[in-house]
Amino acid sequence: MRPSNLIDTLSVMFPAHEPVLLKGAPGVGKTAIVKRACSICGAKLIISHPVVNEPIDYKGMPFVQNGHADFLPFGDLRALIEARELTVFFLDDLGQAPAAVQAAAMQLILERKINGHEVSPCVTFIAATNRKQDRAGVMGVIEPVKSRFITILELTPELEDWVPWALEEKMPVELIAFMRFRPNLLFDFKPTADITNSPCPRTVANVGRLMKMGLPANTEYEIYSGAAGDGFAAELMGFLKIYRNLTHPDVILMNPDTAPVAEDPATLYATCGALARRVSDQTADRICRYACRMPAEFSVLLMRDCMQIYPQIVNHREYIAWAAKNNNVLN
Repeated sequence: MRPSNLIDTLSVMFPAHEPVLLKGAPGVGKTAIVKRACSICGAKLIISHPVVNEPIDYKGMPFVQNGHADFLPFGDLRALIEARELTVFFLDDLGQAPAAVQAAAMQLILERKINGHEVSPCVTFIAATNRKQDRAGVMGVIEPVKSRFITILELTPELEDWVPWALEEKMPVELIAFMRFRPNLLFDFKPTADITNSPCPRTVANVGRLMKMGLPANTEYEIYSGAAGDGFAAELMGFLKIYRNLTHPDVILMNPDTAPVAEDPATLYATCGALARRVSDQTADRICRYACRMPAEFSVLLMRDCMQIYPQIVNHREYIAWAAKNNNVLN
């Protein structure tokens, strides 16, 4: 399931209090999607990591009162009992936890009890795990636990969902342009015993954060290689060479009707990214005029990015003229 669909699904399931199990490769954004869905439906989020727990942790702290032994819920367990608002309890990396810990968590998911203490009806459970083939230390999810979830959903990355997130998070526009040029590099995860990374949404985002630091030029390849792998770094550096030698976006904005329009896709992707970063009330009309001269695919791409950054562009006269001209390719 693609990220946008999964967010919509979870934001409905959480208020319905139905437990869901997510699976997917490391770094595809499972935790971020749970956080986003909680934000949409107004749920409080509690994140638990069963891999570092012991079975006793799901019972509470033993104590004696009036000659009788009992367990006293504490920490997150107490929060589950006392919850008075929609609360999502997220068991992250459940598949990495020992079978005994998974079994101890079953009473939470099915019985909604912590050693006789009722879990609040405001609480919803969700869990996530990597897959065995990901070489992430997953021992599997035991059958009795799997069947406690109403459904098991697998998250698969999609560039069309990643780009709006990247724009919102202010990832470097040259990185966004590169990912559009080489969309298969958003997720090229290759599990290995070597101490190396491979491209996935998490490592690509790490590259973005590194790019925003203003690294010395002679260190970029090595650093990006360490973040997302040699192949990713080599292709990114080749694209950045094109990006950094573009006609300056300000020159295009000064002469939108006569500035040259590139023909090769790499330069067009880079130009779209550079112009979108400059969209504002003052530049919107000029960008629209230049977009009218671009190949239809890239013209629409540029306008969609501009709308993401500056939604008011749709009210500009030049945008309305552009939309009328490109009505046949907008949908």
